[in-house]
Amino acid sequence: MVSPALLDAFDRQVAWCAAPAPFTAQVLARSRRWLQEDAAAAAVFDALSVDPLAAAVPLRWAAALHHLALQGAEPWSSLWPPQGDSRNVSAGKLDDAIERAWALHRPQVQAALSRPPQTNEVQRSAALLPGLLHVAASTGLPMVLLEIGASAGLNLWCDRYRHLHAAWQWGDTHSPLTLRCDWRGPPPTSAGAPLRIVRRAGCDALPIDLAQPDQSLRLASFVWPEQVERLARLHTARAAAAHWLKDGGLSIEACSAADFVRREVSAGSLGAATVLMHSVVWQYIAADEQAAIAQTMHAAGQAATVDRPLAWLRLEPPAQGGGDFELRCRLWPGGGDRLLARAHPHGAHLDWLADGPAA
Repeated sequence: MVSPALLDAFDRQVAWCAAPAPFTAQVLARSRRWLQEDAAAAAVFDALSVDPLAAAVPLRWAAALHHLALQGAEPWSSLWPPQGDSRNVSAGKLDDAIERAWALHRPQVQAALSRPPQTNEVQRSAALLPGLLHVAASTGLPMVLLEIGASAGLNLWCDRYRHLHAAWQWGDTHSPLTLRCDWRGPPPTSAGAPLRIVRRAGCDALPIDLAQPDQSLRLASFVWPEQVERLARLHTARAAAAHWLKDGGLSIEACSAADFVRREVSAGSLGAATVLMHSVVWQYIAADEQAAIAQTMHAAGQAATVDRPLAWLRLEPPAQGGGDFELRCRLWPGGGDRLLARAHPHGAHLDWLADGPAA
């Protein structure tokens, strides 16, 4: 018997996908029905996590099926967007594709189910870049940029993308990727601050190696297939990052976030601002590791000086839950935490609030 928690996780994900990704919503709805009828499969899914919603089990499953389509496997390639007509795919064809994936590709599918989501949504750079400009304006120093949950490291290059919004623009006009978002509010007052990143580094539990084609496909599989603009943006960012990586200057290592922060942040860097950045990753970090990261940051913050400052920039869900995500920056010395913006979790829109009081 499938657990109520797993069924609830699928129900919620179906509701969240209904407007932005109706085909994925349909796939997940048919998958929920299949799990109710296949006790053996349901037992495998139930064993993945005591909290299937927090572990994003439905998204892992949707990505496993999308991965088959991206590999050109049939019938998934013909049914899944953009090749398939997602508006007219029958429930029977989806049911058959779901059951065949489990029967014929179980090792690959179960391997995909064992991995946490890896969206590395580059559009989030539209929110992270003004956060970095805020740090640059506040400190007047170049920065060492560190990211936990970095995936393939695409957002570590946020300063190399062109940012073109209704209220303001920034960056190299010849950049291979231009980001646009529905910017609400005035231009950031820090838009003119010099931004120089002297070192970039990141970590991830399972980092994506862009030099490996199948890993790049796995990264793409977590994008909902009907969102062709997101897939195109990801493809462009991957190609650009692969080119920039040839020049060196960036490493993404496989290690725990707490260990990475302890080593990198505690060292600091004289004459540069050390910035810890993360986006939509905090919920996937265990509570004890969250506490260890926070302890390291606050200890390092107490030792920060004006010529060795520390910033903690994060785009994460609000503590009270619901609504847009919050872009917050805590800056030491001082330790004040400022709400810079509220933004769509994929960076589609942003309300700039940096002129408000510290919170």
